[in-house]
Amino acid sequence: MQRLFPVLVGLVIVLAVLSSCMFVVRERDAVLLFALGEVRKTITEPGLYFKLPPPFQTVTRLDKRLQTIETSDPERIQTSEKKNLLIDSFVKWRIDDPRLFYVTFGANDRAAVERLQAQIRDALNASVNIRTVQAVVATERDAIMREILNNVQVRARPLGVEVVDVRLRRIEFAPEISESVYRRMEAERKQEANRLRASGAADSERIRAQADRQRQEMLAEAYAQAQSVMGEGEGVAAGIYANAYGKNPKFYEFYQSLESYRAAFSGQGDTLVLSPKSEFFRFWGSAEGASGLPQGLGASPSLP
Repeated sequence: MQRLFPVLVGLVIVLAVLSSCMFVVRERDAVLLFALGEVRKTITEPGLYFKLPPPFQTVTRLDKRLQTIETSDPERIQTSEKKNLLIDSFVKWRIDDPRLFYVTFGANDRAAVERLQAQIRDALNASVNIRTVQAVVATERDAIMREILNNVQVRARPLGVEVVDVRLRRIEFAPEISESVYRRMEAERKQEANRLRASGAADSERIRAQADRQRQEMLAEAYAQAQSVMGEGEGVAAGIYANAYGKNPKFYEFYQSLESYRAAFSGQGDTLVLSPKSEFFRFWGSAEGASGLPQGLGASPSLP
């Protein structure tokens, strides 16, 4: 037993030395291999690796996963109109160059976060200060995020950091200007509503006038067509009358006289002062006027 004890001690020492010579790199890690305090190698591929035992070689691990920086309190940023806005943002970033990151910040992620927050604040000020409230809130929000992203990417690259994305999560008016901004927005909306009402009224009048004109044109066209049809009908009727009456002119004259008598004596109490020998009474009692009448008609016709 006494002989086995030194062997066991030696075996433990050998295992301890061997374990200190091996290290595992996980997928989320970036490992810096140091030799006597100097970075000798950067390892980003996962797997099992070997090194010299401490103090000859040591390893430092950095987290290369995608990380998020969220503002704890909204940033107060001033626009070109000297209006204060409260802007809440977040940033996605990761370690791009582990050696450069370690030289800049060591293994302290908090220092990197504080540096990035300062850079984002500067970029946000640079983009918002030259724009109006309307542009920041509505029309140019995407352009502002692109500007901030490009600005921070350029400034973070020498630090060994890659900024993946920047987003403006919330933009609000500062309390001291909220009421005035809302009143102005309300006035603008009322002005726009009045403009739309006026435009609608003008369109309504134009449509009514156009409809009235079309109505008059249609009525005039219909009246013209009716007069044309009536004229054609009267022409056809006149032709029929002429053809029918032309077959017996004497009878036509007799018929016309009867129609004249009917029209002259149709009302009660009518009085005519005419000579009995006038042409009007030619068929009333004149045998000459009765000559040539169709068979069955007498010389002295009576009114119907």
